[in-house]
Amino acid sequence: MSSGLSVTWLGELSQIPLTASGVTLASMSHSAWLDSLIIPVYFAGLSVVFLLADIVHRNRPSKDGSGSVPELDSPSAPTAGVGSGLSRMIHSTGSITIFLFRLVQLLGVLALLGLSIFGFINEHDMRSFSGVSNLVQCVLYAYSAMLSVVSILGRTPYNYRAYVHASLILAAIWGVYLYRDVWPLATFNSLPLDAAEGNVLWLKLGLLSISGVLIPLFSPRKYVPADPKEPTEPHPEQTCSLFSLLVYVYMESIIWRAWRLPRITYDMLPPLPDYDRVKSLAGYSFPYLDPLLNKSRQHFMLLLVRVFWVEFCNLASMSITAVVAAFAAPISINQLLIYLESGRAESAIRPWFWIALFFFGRIFKDVSDQWFLYYQSRFSVRVQAIITELVFEHSLRIRTKAETSSDSSPDDQSRNTTAVATPENASDDGAADADGGERPHSAMASTSTVVDTGSNDENLDQGKGKGKSKSAEGRKSPTDAQDKEKAGAEKSGNKHLTGRINNLVTNDMTNLENLGVFTVFATVESPFQITLSIIFLYQILGWSALVGLAMMIITLPLPGYITKLIQGVQKEKMKRTDSRVQTVTETMNVIRMVKLFGWEHRIATQLDAKREEELIAVRKSKLLTLSINLCNYMIPILVMLATFFTYTVLMKQQLTASKVFSSMSVFDMLRIDIQATFYIIPQLIQAKVSMDRIADFLRNTELIDEFTDDKDEETEALYSVVSAPRDVIGIRQASFTWSRDSTPPQTPGGTRKRTFTLHVDDELIFQRGKVNLVVGPTGAGKTSLLMALLGEMHYIPAGPDSFVSLPRDGGVAYAAQESWVQNETIKNNILFGAPYDEVRYNKVLEQCTLERDLSLFDAGDQTEVGEKGITLSGGQKARITLARAVYSHAKILLLDDILAALDVHTSKWIVDKCLKGDLLEGRTVILVTHNVAIVSPIVDFVVDMGSDGRILSQGTLANALARDSKLLQEVNEENEEIEKAENEVDSEKPEDTTAKQGAGKLVVAEEMEDGHVGWSAMKLFIGNMARRPVLFWCIYLSGHVIRHTISNFQTWYLGYWASQYETHTPDEVSVPYHLSVYTSIVVFGTLFTVFCVFYFVYGSMRAARIVHQKLITSLLGTTLRWLDKTPTARIIARCTVDIQALDDRIARSAEMLVEMVVFMLLKMFAVILFSPIFLIPTFLVAVMSAACGNAFMKAQLAVKREMSNAKAPVLSHFGAAISGITSVRAYGAQEAFKQESINRIDKYTRVSVTHWNLNRWVSSRIDFIGTVFATGLAAYLTYASDLSAANTGFSLNMANSFTIVVVNLIRIFNEFEISGNSLERIQQYLLIEQEPKPTIDGVPPAYWPASGRLEVEKLSARYSPDGPKVLHDVSFEVASGERVGIVGRTGSGKSSLTLSLLRCILTEGSVRYDGLPTDKLNLDALRSNITIIPQVPELLSGTLRQNLDPFSEHDDAVLNDALRSAGLFSLQDEEDESRITLDSEIAGGGANLSVGQRQILALARAIVRRSKLLILDEATSAIDYGTDSIIQTSLRTELGKDVTLLTVAHRLQTIMDADKIMVLDAGRIVEFGKPSELLKNEKGFLRALVDESGDREKLYQMADGVSSS
Repeated sequence: MSSGLSVTWLGELSQIPLTASGVTLASMSHSAWLDSLIIPVYFAGLSVVFLLADIVHRNRPSKDGSGSVPELDSPSAPTAGVGSGLSRMIHSTGSITIFLFRLVQLLGVLALLGLSIFGFINEHDMRSFSGVSNLVQCVLYAYSAMLSVVSILGRTPYNYRAYVHASLILAAIWGVYLYRDVWPLATFNSLPLDAAEGNVLWLKLGLLSISGVLIPLFSPRKYVPADPKEPTEPHPEQTCSLFSLLVYVYMESIIWRAWRLPRITYDMLPPLPDYDRVKSLAGYSFPYLDPLLNKSRQHFMLLLVRVFWVEFCNLASMSITAVVAAFAAPISINQLLIYLESGRAESAIRPWFWIALFFFGRIFKDVSDQWFLYYQSRFSVRVQAIITELVFEHSLRIRTKAETSSDSSPDDQSRNTTAVATPENASDDGAADADGGERPHSAMASTSTVVDTGSNDENLDQGKGKGKSKSAEGRKSPTDAQDKEKAGAEKSGNKHLTGRINNLVTNDMTNLENLGVFTVFATVESPFQITLSIIFLYQILGWSALVGLAMMIITLPLPGYITKLIQGVQKEKMKRTDSRVQTVTETMNVIRMVKLFGWEHRIATQLDAKREEELIAVRKSKLLTLSINLCNYMIPILVMLATFFTYTVLMKQQLTASKVFSSMSVFDMLRIDIQATFYIIPQLIQAKVSMDRIADFLRNTELIDEFTDDKDEETEALYSVVSAPRDVIGIRQASFTWSRDSTPPQTPGGTRKRTFTLHVDDELIFQRGKVNLVVGPTGAGKTSLLMALLGEMHYIPAGPDSFVSLPRDGGVAYAAQESWVQNETIKNNILFGAPYDEVRYNKVLEQCTLERDLSLFDAGDQTEVGEKGITLSGGQKARITLARAVYSHAKILLLDDILAALDVHTSKWIVDKCLKGDLLEGRTVILVTHNVAIVSPIVDFVVDMGSDGRILSQGTLANALARDSKLLQEVNEENEEIEKAENEVDSEKPEDTTAKQGAGKLVVAEEMEDGHVGWSAMKLFIGNMARRPVLFWCIYLSGHVIRHTISNFQTWYLGYWASQYETHTPDEVSVPYHLSVYTSIVVFGTLFTVFCVFYFVYGSMRAARIVHQKLITSLLGTTLRWLDKTPTARIIARCTVDIQALDDRIARSAEMLVEMVVFMLLKMFAVILFSPIFLIPTFLVAVMSAACGNAFMKAQLAVKREMSNAKAPVLSHFGAAISGITSVRAYGAQEAFKQESINRIDKYTRVSVTHWNLNRWVSSRIDFIGTVFATGLAAYLTYASDLSAANTGFSLNMANSFTIVVVNLIRIFNEFEISGNSLERIQQYLLIEQEPKPTIDGVPPAYWPASGRLEVEKLSARYSPDGPKVLHDVSFEVASGERVGIVGRTGSGKSSLTLSLLRCILTEGSVRYDGLPTDKLNLDALRSNITIIPQVPELLSGTLRQNLDPFSEHDDAVLNDALRSAGLFSLQDEEDESRITLDSEIAGGGANLSVGQRQILALARAIVRRSKLLILDEATSAIDYGTDSIIQTSLRTELGKDVTLLTVAHRLQTIMDADKIMVLDAGRIVEFGKPSELLKNEKGFLRALVDESGDREKLYQMADGVSSS
């Protein structure tokens, strides 16, 4: 066995031509055409062939007989008649700089041509080899000169191609001269072959270096747009030189700009390259990935490979070159140590060559690695952009169905498509009819559109039908689904759909982020590197390397098994995380209720318990990860031990330093390879799962009928028979269902379900230019009729004459019952992309009675409506939705129960001013409503729906009333309600309070810190890892110091063992002794490694627990005002994403940062120990690396923050589009929404590209610094040091590790700072405004409250410290057990008074509750003893029992008594299977209950709490009179005699029998007393209201009845 790699062949290279013929350079005179100087001629020949082929291809005849038009210069280029020829040439090349570079290249080639001609002329024997060679070179340079001339004078694109070919030929000639005349200088026994040329040789080499290497490397490039028709501002990478591109010099400008400025903004970032824009990406990817364009059922990964095959090829080639270059270091170390072991005896190759190979090999590997990561990052960015846009566009095609929280498990929800409609049939009369609610479906076909709702197993097919009669399933299996649902349930379904889509474009996109690198590593790089490693080790250590390979194979199943365990624990962890996130989300959605009820401490305890369960799983996961890391650490050591044992004990060979340290480098490569493999395999599995989820969404989500094409022969025949008459709006002989499923969806709690099908048995034609009314009982299918017209339902034709028609030529506008607004200004919500017409706009505001609302806002119509319209009341949202439809120029308006959310006064105004107004004159209106009487004067055509989904009658209103006795009864009752409405105190909804005033930009912009993450944020994690954090970190750091000291000693000891063979005979070296010592060192190192990880895991768990507790405590303890101006999604993000980062990225990066700092310092110490002269270079390396890292961090932190902010708008746009998708499709606004999505994705991609390029910039620079340092050390140790070979090998090993860890340290520090951004965000929410904290002094006596007595003296209140007072010196007393009504107009302070009693806003003055001043009490004690029932009560998802008794404090008997007392049982039949029981499931927010039912449950919850003070804040204003009377009766009879009741009234009838009535105006009490006494005051406020009422006598009787009693 040789002592090292055999390199004899390398020393003989100067005698070998690059052929396999056996002809040497010595015999080259007999075979001139095999001479190395002739090789460039072959390149030139290929160049001619390719150029001619390109010219022929570009000028080939097209199908019409004309030639293809070549790409020429743009029309703006100067021509012969305009400007000079020089200007034209400069424009053609791209710029004056490019022109000058090419001119220099031409001059260099001409100089080379002149030298060749001179040599040829001076040649004595023209037929000799030298003469032929000179002649060939003359021809070669002449061809290159011709190409250089074309590169300057030619037109685009020929000039660029000529430049590339000339550069390649010159580079080939340069390479040949290096081989002939520079390589021999690296040997001891060879001379340059062209030495006879003297100085001319080196002149040629200099000219070639300039023309063939430097100019191509440093010349800028001309910008070539991806789409010549739409050029954009180029990114610097599109125009920079090849050198700048290779080492990211073009990023310098953004780096130094970030260094100079406090913070760089989005506009300062480089523009997005046009080939990375969504429009460009979609052009070539959608034909493969879009299921409408490609019906292939291939795996999604294969489709991605077809789209990105170029990127995958680039990744594979870069990984191969990096692997090959990686072996330059071990080969160089091996040969240098052999040279030192031989006593620096001369060898075939000079040592400086191995040092140069080490340097250039490292440089080549670093460049290959950076370009590998460059291609990977671009692949990642493009995949994210393409799939995000594809998912968005596909979501505009799907059918959405609503689902309550328990319709599916969380796991199911991640797999299901969309929720299925679940109508609630027990709606009360006052509840809005939501026949399917606002279901998102498309309405883009030119004449009619059709809908299809089905299961998630339906396959997706293409098919935009062009006829007016369509069917998606026909007679094949026409199944029914549900029609009617409460509007809120649909909203819940949309939320689930939005959550699923958000999951696809966030978590699943994250899983695909490294798909390219993982795939190429697993299929190309890893097998290739392992193969080369084994070959190298076999060359060094013989067949003992095969023993090591066998050991590796034997031990591989262990980490595989642990990986499997990790996956199981990870699933369990995700389940527990989902459980906590679900609880957090629901808590934050009902945070106002939590605070008003004083539940903060109990909710915090619940969340702490959920968090503890999650952390147990996190701890298991981390400990299993420790196990697999130990395996990855131990397996290569075992392989190395087995190999060295075999080599020394069995093969009886000697270990030398050259063998030990070169093989150690390769073993390290193997170790990293194994670690990466076991890290990548689970990631690839997760990526496959994500791809399957995305493919399932794209292929199996059910689409509306417009996009399906799965009709059988029978239905196909029905489709093609008849077309609807032009301009007809109507349906003939057809049925419509919400789903093709045979199994209807189930509603929780056993609620009775019915399948629903809309039938049009004959013909239904709506009148053009008239007001058409659709009426019918709840659940009859009124909304379904509109959805059928819009194409939102599954259409089943009954015969050949069937059709459904909604002409779209003049436009369609739609106002959904569940009002939909975007997170925009009020004005933009009304315009909805239409041009602004001031006159029309002002008319719309007036007719939709929005002028008064806008006057309440300082910003007027520029007020942002906020997330889900948070700044608006229900009535305001309804009127804005109506205003959008009215403002549009659509000829057809579909209005779905627009009056449901409005009081009678506003409804009458809308009917009189809007529906009868000039803006709707001549436009077709189809109006669904329950309010038949109020719209009866304007109706021209009425469709009366029956409860079975069929049409009872159509024609005039009189005709409908004659045929439908129930409808007639409803109309009569409504007329009575209209009269009673005169009793209402105000015509506005209670939400329109002074609290809304001054709202302009209500939602504050999310905070962004500047510069580095602050110490206070970092201390949040670092300081909570133990009770004594300083001691913790001292112990932890000491553990790492000992661990890495042992690791360094372990490496040194191998060299020491090898050095024993230099001073002792092999018999004197005890192999068992050295093996046992080495093994003991390994064991000790492993023990300290385990200790460090264990210690840190438990510390990080403690910090994670405490930080979560602090965050939840802070959020639950904040003020209502802060909650109002902060979007819920932002709060939830802190509790989910940022807490997740705390568990994972922050803990991991902190651990790795500490480990790498210690690792680097000890490696540096080891280098200096053996080479003290390198103290200064080592210090300089650290300083330069730190400087690069600091500049990088300044830019990267700002970019990362911009990146986070750019991602949120993409997700919010998804949510807005899905929640209002029916409206989007009805208006035909899909393209506008797609364009907005593209703009937002492009914005995110622009930041993301900069983010990745910054990583490449810092890595390339620090790698270069490390390479120079390691090369300098190698040169010093070889030529200027007298260290032994073993110590030299050890020093080089330490230096190599040091330089590698420096760049990794910067990366980890970057990740730590970036992940620390999550700590920063959490820290911000720990410093928000807080309500007073509980104190011992604030705990009330145990008996308190014994009564409901309330004494208020000089109470004033305001919403913010600098805001105006909303209550002014209010004073009153209420005796225990009294019932007090509170009335007043909008802004009078009714709601403010109730909030001030609960200390929810800032108050002054005195409030005594049962004798104790409330300002001295703890808030939880106060609020838990007062119960408030708001207008729209908030309910939790779960059972009714959990809602009534969320903390399990009462038995079922108490809960049932409360339900009975609240009047629930009187509203439902005991025999009805759909009746509500304690086990009934409640959807989030009570979405599957009617408003009346929610109010009753809220009252029952109040009765269970047994508070002495009960406040009803407009609690019965939105429900019908029947339910209201039941609730009022319960309040009078079921509450205890000592319970005080405060009722904020919407109707006078509600409070006229109260003991006292309080009248508020402008925050002051204007009247307070018994109603009978107040009515005696002829000029009194209450007297005026009663006298204006249409029910005056009854109100007087009620007041007198209270007085007499």
